[in-house]
Amino acid sequence: MGFYNDQQSKEPTSKGLKIWAASVVLSALVGSASTAVIMKSNLIVPQQVAPVAGSDTTPSSVPVTNVSVKVNDGVVGAVKAVKPAIVGVVNYAAAPSDYMNQSQGLQAQGEGSGIIFDKQGYIVTNNHVVEGAAKVEVLLPDGKKTKADVIGTDPYSDLAVLKIPVSYVTGVASLGNSDELQAGEPAIAIGNPLGEAFNQTVTEGIISATKRMMPVTDQASGQTLNQQAVIQTDAAINPGNSGGALCNIQGQIIGINSSKIASNGVEGMGFAIPINEARQIISSLLRTGHVNYPALGIGVSDLQQQDPGQYVLNVPVDYGVVVTGVQSAEAKQSGLKTGDVIVALNGTKITDSVALHSELFKHKIGDTVTITIYRGNDEQQTLSVKLTALSSYANTGNNSADSNQNGNVNGLWP
Repeated sequence: MGFYNDQQSKEPTSKGLKIWAASVVLSALVGSASTAVIMKSNLIVPQQVAPVAGSDTTPSSVPVTNVSVKVNDGVVGAVKAVKPAIVGVVNYAAAPSDYMNQSQGLQAQGEGSGIIFDKQGYIVTNNHVVEGAAKVEVLLPDGKKTKADVIGTDPYSDLAVLKIPVSYVTGVASLGNSDELQAGEPAIAIGNPLGEAFNQTVTEGIISATKRMMPVTDQASGQTLNQQAVIQTDAAINPGNSGGALCNIQGQIIGINSSKIASNGVEGMGFAIPINEARQIISSLLRTGHVNYPALGIGVSDLQQQDPGQYVLNVPVDYGVVVTGVQSAEAKQSGLKTGDVIVALNGTKITDSVALHSELFKHKIGDTVTITIYRGNDEQQTLSVKLTALSSYANTGNNSADSNQNGNVNGLWP
């Protein structure tokens, strides 16, 4: 996920993020209970008014009551609970060689944020924060720095898990329940906008919506990998907040900051990955270092982007995905063939490969799904396919005739 800019220009990597390198801070609108307010007992003298019927006197003043609210209430207490678990994350890459072709070592190519969620030193952040890193360093709340190991990454959810030595753990965040969120509810965001100089920055606003569908994009290729349901907020957002915490008024993590819309004239449209969605991904990354997603075991390309010279596709629709290769035994047994156009999965319309991903990811490996296809001039057909693991068909380097000619080798997509 990332910044959605109407100029579609890329951010310099030296500033931490490219166009799709997201930064999100979700914040919260806090009521009077979170702010210290002390009002003197002054008298407000109104303009002279006519006597009230039946009264012998005319009011000449209105007393103001003293109000004092403890600063430890509300947002302040939540921030104190969460701050010790919020860290900065620095991505180092190999520096360009000099004129004598000698290596210049490593240099920081981006900065983000992270959340310590386990006392053993495990940290969750965004995948795009650490993507392509030769070294990852963590900046702790007390100003210390330490090298972090990348335990696992998942580009489809834009999440990654890091680990630092136990001796550097400064606090552990408490995870909340994002399924109970409501629009208008307070939330608090903490992260490192613009890097180390502004580490531990706190922002506040409201939750604008609980489920917005936004694309997850690969930073290196610019390819949209998935559609993800995220929390929308009106928070102030800046590069470097990616991977930081969105918490509720109880100081519990309810989201992981991930992206914003950064078009001219647009304010307060940021997004975070719900913590309930992130839990499953984090668990898988801890176990295996990656996430096994369900797949059809085929290669596809969008019908609307299909090269007319590649296949003769005389189908009565202008949407869907074209099967460009059939790899898995399950897909072959289903009767799927190269050139088929998939237009629905379990009755849900499939407009493109992103929509196909989103529907597939709602299922488990081993599930059987029904897909609706067109095959040339033939009438609409339905086929049943048993889902296999995406990782079994991704990046295998197979260049056989069944591979996708548009770079989608061995079902890297579905």
